Amino acid sequence: MERIFDKEKIADSIAKSKYCNLLETLDIDFYLIKYDKGELVCSPFQTELLFQIVEQGSIAIYFIRDDGSRYSLSNGTADYFLGDMDLFYPKSGSIYAEAENSLTCIAFSIEKHRETLLSNSKFLSFICKSLSAKIGAITTMDAAPASLTERVLSYMRYKCEGATLKGVEQAAFHLHCSPRQLQRILNRCEADGMVRKLGKGTYQANYI
Repeated sequence: MERIFDKEKIADSIAKSKYCNLLETLDIDFYLIKYDKGELVCSPFQTELLFQIVEQGSIAIYFIRDDGSRYSLSNGTADYFLGDMDLFYPKSGSIYAEAENSLTCIAFSIEKHRETLLSNSKFLSFICKSLSAKIGAITTMDAAPASLTERVLSYMRYKCEGATLKGVEQAAFHLHCSPRQLQRILNRCEADGMVRKLGKGTYQANYI
């Protein structure tokens, strides 16, 4: 991730944005953020709340259930934005946004500018329309199909601290499979180099 504070580049990006007329009325400290493909744009691990508008590239937004299955929420390209929910609700512990390719976003701090945003009727009207559209889109989507191996790896990566699974029986309960099934998958993933065994019943995903 790279943050860009060059005023000319920021002004140029805002001028090209679909929301230019709105953004130019806000007394906000804007900057740009560049992400590489596969980098998380938003996740429960991030403590800083950001409002981000995609200028170039695309993102995938998804929810990770407790059993490791992935539920697709949305996909976004230019002019799609993140952070509308964070204005009003505590940050979700299971929602992720991932750069599908090289990505550039216009960004600003929600915490720093929350009162300014909430007192701007034009901005709030804009947010209401966005949330309504997103809720409508979510109702037409379903969970992305995933094999048990994929669910195990997602569970380790997103639900286990440090991507480390501790206790095969307890994890099997959450993953809705038998401990024997889970152990076979862990053994296979270890042989394939996707996880490594740290101790009895303890495994860590190799991509964190």
